[in-house]
Amino acid sequence: MFKDKYFIGSHAPFLHNGSSVAVRNRHIMLAALPAAFMGIFLYGPPALGVVALSISSAMIWELIMNRATGRGATIVDGNAALIGLLLAMLLPASAPWWFVVIGTFVAVVLGKEIYGGIGCNPFNPVLVGAAVLTLSWKGVMNFDEALVNYDMSFTMLSPLTAMKYYGVQGPESYPIADMLMGRYAGGIGSTFGLGLVAGGVYLVLRGFIRWEIPVSFLASAFLTALVFRLVSPELYGPPLLHVVTGYTLIGAFFLATEDSSSPVNFVPMIIFGAGAGFLTILIRNIGGFVDGTVFAILMMNVANPLLDKIRPRALGKGVEHA
Repeated sequence: MFKDKYFIGSHAPFLHNGSSVAVRNRHIMLAALPAAFMGIFLYGPPALGVVALSISSAMIWELIMNRATGRGATIVDGNAALIGLLLAMLLPASAPWWFVVIGTFVAVVLGKEIYGGIGCNPFNPVLVGAAVLTLSWKGVMNFDEALVNYDMSFTMLSPLTAMKYYGVQGPESYPIADMLMGRYAGGIGSTFGLGLVAGGVYLVLRGFIRWEIPVSFLASAFLTALVFRLVSPELYGPPLLHVVTGYTLIGAFFLATEDSSSPVNFVPMIIFGAGAGFLTILIRNIGGFVDGTVFAILMMNVANPLLDKIRPRALGKGVEHA
């Protein structure tokens, strides 16, 4: 009798507000494009190749999984393309083809599809792919090593490396204006700070993401870096430099705000963003990685189910029916 009826379980949110997943994904990609285009402009054809391969291979992996699981093609919702774009924005322009293909496989297949597809993944698929690539091939994800042969008009020593190992003392070493314009070594789409902020503000104003996670993330990162700076200014870099470099801005607006792996209520979102910002700076300053954003957000993804249990107190009392 009920053989054709299925009960489908997924993570919150459950209430449908009339918005379309495909429309949301398209707008997030649109918001990310200025930063991606700036990276392509700075690093040239190799960067374009990485972006194109990442998007196309992510879509192919999802299509393969659709066929293997007997589901209809879901690539039309744009989520695989979005995963491919955001992952490419974290990679160096010199990333080899096999590296990109492995990254998209991990992100799409292991980070999303094995959990049941979009809406069921407990971790951000992009971060799962980036974390595996960083842990497995640290040299390729080391921008100072990977981009050493690029002849640019600006220094190719990344600010985070300088702050961690060489003691950058102030913004005079790395002007904030240059950092916001992407004039430093980094991921293809993670260095153009102005573009990332503009894209994030666009998503907030259009209602595709909430402001609580990005604001609490950036505020927490700034305050944590400020505490380190006040305790030992000769060892730790200035807080504003931490905010505008590395994966901080793309993490705050495009990675930490992923629906399935982040909270839906006000207080949990504040705690989630603040925890991710705090862990980012903690890993950068005293951890084993130059940039801790990827691992910080993943750790908060783990805590997300617990945080989501923090809910507003219900008003009134229920009526018991006979």
